[in-house]
Amino acid sequence: MNNYNCIYAIANIRGGNLYPNIYGTVYFELVTAGTLVTAKIWGLPPYEPATGTSQPVGPFGFHIHESGICEITDPNDPFASAGGHYNPTNQPHGNHVGDFPVLFSNDGYAMMNFFTNKFRPRDIIGRSVLIHENPDDYRAQPAGNSGRRIACGAIRSVE
Repeated sequence: MNNYNCIYAIANIRGGNLYPNIYGTVYFELVTAGTLVTAKIWGLPPYEPATGTSQPVGPFGFHIHESGICEITDPNDPFASAGGHYNPTNQPHGNHVGDFPVLFSNDGYAMMNFFTNKFRPRDIIGRSVLIHENPDDYRAQPAGNSGRRIACGAIRSVE
């Protein structure tokens, strides 16, 4: 199957060195006028409220990034290989094609469905899904101040 006809795509999510127990799947399904995104993620760290000197842990920033490479070459900057947010239309943060709602965890599990008309599954093959340690503020440029990258999954077509 070529990417042009892709109806489904999937990213198998795996935690990095900071939170190795994270795992899950993000599904992308072509539907009328866009894409249905379904995320099922386990092993997310417990919520920690912000303090005067630190951001909260969770809810978790959730995005599509440019590259489908989920390698950790620097343990202090996990998944830098995935590049920046997927933003083919050069929009300000909060309106990137790759900007998703934050993931809310319940005892380490998050499940979410949402619709987007900003891309089709074929458009994101070879990119990656990233989960960040902190919530996205949807304002800070260029990436929403959502903290360290804690899990990643390359997006591939499903035949």
